[in-house]
Parts: sequence; C-alpha cells; structure tokens
Amino acid sequence: MHTPKQSQIQILIQSPDLPIATRALTLNPNSTLRNLKLSLLPPQTLDSFFFTLHGKALHDSSTLQKSGINPLSTLVLRFRLPGGGGDGGATGAESRDCYLNMYAVKKPDKVDPNEQRLSKWTTCSLSFEPLKHPCVVDRLGNVFNKEALVEGLLGKKLPKAFGHIRGLKDMVPIELSVIPGLESDNGGVSAGARYQCPITGLEFNGKYRFFALKTCGHVLSAKALKEVKSSACLVCHEGFKEEDKIPINGSEEEVAALRERMEEERAKLREKKAKKVKNGEVGVNGDEDVSLDSRLSGKKHGIDAKAVGRVDAKMEKNGKAVNGGVVVKGEISGVKRLKAAQVPPNATKEVYASIFTSSRKSEFKETYMCRSLPLGRN
Repeated sequence: MHTPKQSQIQILIQSPDLPIATRALTLNPNSTLRNLKLSLLPPQTLDSFFFTLHGKALHDSSTLQKSGINPLSTLVLRFRLPGGGGDGGATGAESRDCYLNMYAVKKPDKVDPNEQRLSKWTTCSLSFEPLKHPCVVDRLGNVFNKEALVEGLLGKKLPKAFGHIRGLKDMVPIELSVIPGLESDNGGVSAGARYQCPITGLEFNGKYRFFALKTCGHVLSAKALKEVKSSACLVCHEGFKEEDKIPINGSEEEVAALRERMEEERAKLREKKAKKVKNGEVGVNGDEDVSLDSRLSGKKHGIDAKAVGRVDAKMEKNGKAVNGGVVVKGEISGVKRLKAAQVPPNATKEVYASIFTSSRKSEFKETYMCRSLPLGRN
C-alpha cells in the first residue's frame, strides 16, 4: 500500500559559537536532530554540540515534530562546554569512581535568557511562529498572529493561560513598523528582530519597553512617549488616554495591573447591562426593546404617530382601557383606513380572486385523463 509523502517544513539554523551564517533548510518532520547534526558537523564532534529552541535544550533522539518545531522556527546550535578537573583542588584521596560518576550523568543544559527573550518578542505567543501582519495584542500585552488566535478561538484550543480571551473584543489590532532594508512579511525570513519603533528606531527585541495604543494600534517605545510628551499618537496624531496604553510583554506587576483593569471593565459592563434589563431597554437575550409608538407609527402601517400619542392612555367609549391605554375598539381620528383590493380593469372578480384562493371542489369534474384524485378527496 502506498504511504502518503510527508510534507516538508522549512527551518532556520544559526550558531553563534561557530563562524557559519544562518541557513534555511527544508527537512522532513520525522527526521531526528542527530541526523540534522550529521548533515552539518563531522561525526566525531556530534556530542560536543546540541540544539536549542526558544532557549530550551533539545534531545538528539527526538524528531522535529515531537520537539514542537514549527515551520520557520529558529534552531540554535550551541557548543557544550566540558567541565571539571584542572583546578588544583584534588587531594589524592578521591577514588577513580568519583570522577566516573561525576561525568556519567550529564548536567541539564542551561537556557539562554537572551534567546528566550528574543523568541518571546519576535514570535506569536500561541503558535510560536514569526510575527507577521496582521498582528493583535490582548488586554494583558501578549502579542499574537491574528490568524493563529482566531483559529484557536474557533477550535476552542486556547490554553488556560489565554482563557481571558473570549472573542474579537478582547483583541486590539496593532501596527508594527518593519526595519528598513529587511524583506517583507511575504518574502524571506530573518532570525533576529524585524520590527522597530517608528520614532526612535529602537528594535522590537525585548531590550526596550514598548506600548501599544488601544485607540489606533500603533506600537511605540517607552522612550518615544517619554521624550515627546503628547496626548496624541506620534504617528497618526489620534488622541489617547493614559489607560489606552498597553505595555507589551510587561512585568508581573504590569500584567497584574492590566488584569485588574480588565476585570473592572467587565464588571462595569455587566452592571450596565443589568440596569438596561431592569429598565426594559434591553431584553433578557440582549435585544433592545422596541416601544409601541415605533412599532405602529409610520406610513407603512397607515398610522399617524401624533394621533396615537393623543389617544394614548385615554379611555374607550365604554370606559375600559385596552393594551396600556391604546384604544382598540372605535375609530381614531387621523388613522387612515386601508381600502379593499380593487379588481384590475379587463378582469372579472372571480378570475382575480382565483389568484389568491384555490379552486372550488364542487366544480371539479373527473375525466378519463385523470390519474389521481385532487387533494382532500381521497
């Protein structure tokens, strides 16, 4: 039986420890990381290097798919430093087994904080794919690719960390300024920062604080907002308030303040909606109530709104009020009576009526051409 061919994925390979340029490779998702190292390094040096993804070390025996490597992900090839010995601290009393046990178990590789920081600011918080237009930010300052976030919402696959995102109202579209000279989103790939502040030119790489303006969506650095003090956006000149500034990938204190503000806004919205339901302005299902005057007034129904207003809350001729004061029996001045349908010229009344009513059964006569009885007679 013919097995379907695995789809290839493209990834980036870079190594700060080796004098090699960043490479873009197209690989099979089922290939292991050890096979990938064999294609890059001599066999005798394989144990001296390891791969990291978003600052986390990967095992050589794992495949690209099981390691969570998505298309256009960046793998960093690191040099594993040997440790121990040569420090002059040996006393001669240690046995040989001590040294063997020391090197028998490999210590876990440390996570590179710089690589982890860069990955957080240049990739989507949900899919870990490189940021590309259109991008959005949630109310807590996390940056996403809009397509990936919408797919997660529709498929109900969002993790618990993003449970506060309930719909499009919790997303703020943002505009990221591409660094001049870099290729566009639809073109090639880049391993470093691709965006910058349009005012100061600071790179969007996590070393500097950035804010997203909720009113217009432009992303500006904290330095630009501090040096040019203004209540309008420095790019489009649209006004904003202090609470409209959303810190991107902020600290724990900033995220806690944003979460508290989000809960307060939702509580106010629920309270406002409850008041509308109590006053009858909004139905239980959230639909706005329609008054009687708006339903009955207008030329379409042939009713004068002023005439209805004059007879509202008046008593009927026999002294009874009907439907909250609107008179049902009797005639109301100013209300036009609908005329009966007139027969068009050159047409009889029976022919014209047959358009709207069925034929009379008494006039039906069976002939030898009939194959079945009409409806209602069988």
